[in-house]
Amino acid sequence: MNKTFKIYAVIFIIIMVILALFEVNKKEVTDWRKNFDVNQKSPFGLFVFNKEVKDLFKNKLSKIDVAPYDYYTEKSRKPHNILVIESEIDPESWKKILNEVSKGSDAMIIATRLPKNVSDSIGFYGSKISYEDQNVLKLTDKKYQNDFIKLDKFPSGRGFSYIKPNVQVLGKTVEENNEDQANFIKAPFGKGNVYVHCEPLFLTNYYLLKSGNVRYAQSVFSYLEDKETLWFVESNTRESSFLLRFILSNPPLKYAWWVFLGGMVLFIFFNIKRKQRIVPIIEPLKNTSADFVKSIGNLYLQEGDFHDMMAKKAQYFLNKVRIDLLIDTQNLDDEFAKKLQLKTGKPAEMITEAIDLIKRAQDPYASVMKEDLARINKLLDDILK
Repeated sequence: MNKTFKIYAVIFIIIMVILALFEVNKKEVTDWRKNFDVNQKSPFGLFVFNKEVKDLFKNKLSKIDVAPYDYYTEKSRKPHNILVIESEIDPESWKKILNEVSKGSDAMIIATRLPKNVSDSIGFYGSKISYEDQNVLKLTDKKYQNDFIKLDKFPSGRGFSYIKPNVQVLGKTVEENNEDQANFIKAPFGKGNVYVHCEPLFLTNYYLLKSGNVRYAQSVFSYLEDKETLWFVESNTRESSFLLRFILSNPPLKYAWWVFLGGMVLFIFFNIKRKQRIVPIIEPLKNTSADFVKSIGNLYLQEGDFHDMMAKKAQYFLNKVRIDLLIDTQNLDDEFAKKLQLKTGKPAEMITEAIDLIKRAQDPYASVMKEDLARINKLLDDILK
């Protein structure tokens, strides 16, 4: 047995003893993060809901693990129910969901926040937040007056700040020191309806396992018609990290992983040698940025998607305004126009026309011509000069 092997063995034994001591003295810590993961048994996971959801929907529910854009691009379905629970949905997928609703489907979205263009389309603007430690979720319909749920752990306190007249309030948040605020609404959209609930905590393990709370969830879902329901579960888009995430979520595998990494580091440390290799001649990289930009530009022109090009130009301009001019771009109102005019020194008419074009670019349903794209490109470039 050589000296190097003995050193490896001693270091390995020391590491194992230290890990064993950590394992013996480890205290179980409750994970209170709001992960809304269907596989998590932590308090704010959706493991229990995932197990009971098919009975809740009378076995007419299917879980879809692809983006709505991909799903509806490949398939055409008769009117159905769409369920989204606190998932990251891309803008194009939102368009597909609203398109299905306009044709007669119903969508129930249970999420703390929605993209502005989606909320504007549905019929509410912004949200207000309360910071009370606890509140009660109730439904406004008298037949559900006994179905409520008390949130005593980390409620989001979110409610709808402004609702259009044609939107019906189905539920509210009741707090001791604040006025009641709407948290569950029904908005007609085309031939269908969109239901939005801004407090997804009532579906988590912590609350569903409490006696009587299931009735509130049943009452919320009873607003959907008895037909096929598609639940778009957030898919795992980073497959390369799935194995590592699985290893780190299991303590025995996690310790084995760290021991393996530690052994690799020690191996490299004890076996590293100074070796001079022949330095290869590396040709300098060609600057293909201009060719790439030209190719992308030609592609957009061939496709004729002027609306998308306007939206990207507007997004780039607003990002430059936030970073370079330090102006908040969340609301493109008169105050924003005044600040932009003062910092750029451009005429008010130019600023007003530019803001109108930006709003058209952000509107997914606006009609855009090639001349509009040319005009917004010139205006935004002139403003930032």
